[in-house]
Amino acid sequence: MNVISSIDELEAIYQPANPNALAKQSDTLTAEYIELIEAAPMCALATVGPGGMDCSPRGDLPSAVTVVDEITIHLPDRRGNNRLDSLRNIVEDGRVALLFMIPGITECMRVNGTAVLRTDPDLLERYTVQGKAPASVIEITTEAVYFQCARALKRSEFWNPHRHRDRDSLPTPGEVMTAMTRGEFDGAAYDAELQDRQARTMS
Repeated sequence: MNVISSIDELEAIYQPANPNALAKQSDTLTAEYIELIEAAPMCALATVGPGGMDCSPRGDLPSAVTVVDEITIHLPDRRGNNRLDSLRNIVEDGRVALLFMIPGITECMRVNGTAVLRTDPDLLERYTVQGKAPASVIEITTEAVYFQCARALKRSEFWNPHRHRDRDSLPTPGEVMTAMTRGEFDGAAYDAELQDRQARTMS
C-alpha cells in the first residue's frame, strides 16, 4: 500500500498551484464575494473539536447567512435535532469552514475563520422568524475567503434536473431508523408525519 506520509511526498506528485488559485483568496469579504455569499441559501458548516469533526448543512432564505461587515458573518442557529455537534466544537475550539452553494451556479464560495456563539437578546430578536428566535447566533470572523472553481459540480451534474433521484428509490429516514433500532422504531409512522412535522418546526 502506497501512502503519502509527508508534505514533500505530496508536493512531488502535484503541480504547483495556479497563481490565480492563490490570487483569488482574500482575508476580508470583498464586494463581489459578499454578493455571491448573499445569493446562497445553503451552506455546509464544518467544525473541529476535542471530540472530533463535524459538518452540517445550514439553510435559510433569502440567504443562509447575514454579512455584517467585511470580516463578520452571522449564522442564526435555527431549530434542529439538538445534537449540538457543531456548537460544542465551536465552544471548545472555534475554527470553522463554510462552503456556500448557489442554486444553478457551479462556482461555490468558501470561508475559513473562527466562530463564537452569541446570545445577546437584541441579536436573537434581529433574526427572529415567524415569532421564533434562534437559540444562538454563530458569529464568524473571516480569515480566508475565496471562490471554488466549477469542476466538481460540473463533473457531478449537481444542478442537472435530469439527475434528480426519485425519493422512493432510496431509504427514507423512517426506514433508516427502523433498521438502526432493529425494528423497535415505528418508521412507517415517522415517515407518514415527517413532512407536516418539519413544516411546523421549520424556524
